[in-house]
Amino acid sequence: MSLSSNDLQSLHDLAVEAAKRAGVHIQSRVDNHSGAIAKDAGDTPASQIVTEVDHESQDLILESLADSIQEFDLGLLTEESEDNSSRHEKDAFWCIDPIDGTLPFSEGVPGYSVSIALLARDGTPLIGVIHDPVDNTTFHALRGGGAFQDSHPIRCPEEPTGTHLVWCMDRSMKQAPNFPETKQAVEQLAEDLGLEGIWTFDQAGSVLNACLITRFAPSIYFKFPKASKGGGSVWDFSATACLMEEWGQPATDIHGDPLQLNPDGCTFMNERAVVYASSLDLKKSIYRLIQELQN
Repeated sequence: MSLSSNDLQSLHDLAVEAAKRAGVHIQSRVDNHSGAIAKDAGDTPASQIVTEVDHESQDLILESLADSIQEFDLGLLTEESEDNSSRHEKDAFWCIDPIDGTLPFSEGVPGYSVSIALLARDGTPLIGVIHDPVDNTTFHALRGGGAFQDSHPIRCPEEPTGTHLVWCMDRSMKQAPNFPETKQAVEQLAEDLGLEGIWTFDQAGSVLNACLITRFAPSIYFKFPKASKGGGSVWDFSATACLMEEWGQPATDIHGDPLQLNPDGCTFMNERAVVYASSLDLKKSIYRLIQELQN
């Protein structure tokens, strides 16, 4: 079914409402849940845990989106349910991460969010909604309609505004064997740019890490490619890919190509990894940095 601009706007607004509704419930359960349990989903601690609140959030979101799935004949991909391959059969599909950052949520610290995206079958991001329940802040974007934070337009600055290079990273980055070399390379990049050094943020999940790019310039977030299953999944990047596209600095893989957000087979993004940055020059620097560290 072809979606009109009015259809997309309605679906965008519905996703915003669904994310906020889930966020309210998540916050009500921060200190009132049975804790994290193990699951088999990737090779990092953050990907191997789930709580009952993840499932409750997913149920609330699906309840909110159920009519739209029927009305517009949409597919569905969610983190806490089996992939039914409808994403390859329908013209567009909802992609849902009911709690990105389950690890900080389970610890009772900020860094978790709700992520809802609508993707075309070819992986093109159409809608991206990210809600931070702690700050009660919503980032949202509609293809061709711009990027917003709480309904206020956000635009990528043409020139750097900060004195330091802001490096947003997943916790798994610090656990990588080559982290000391990576940190040294990023510090050298900051020096080459004439900056005073680096500031690091490493408590949030991948979704809020990507959103932080829009708050700082210069800023970077990236993941290395890897042979093992991991590197995040489609639902970790689909909503922020739309946000970054509309903000003016599209997310890419390490070769500068658009993220493949509807891959065949498994949903992991480990093969080509991801790069987010506040400028094209910074992205190119990260491509080179990754290539040098892998040689």
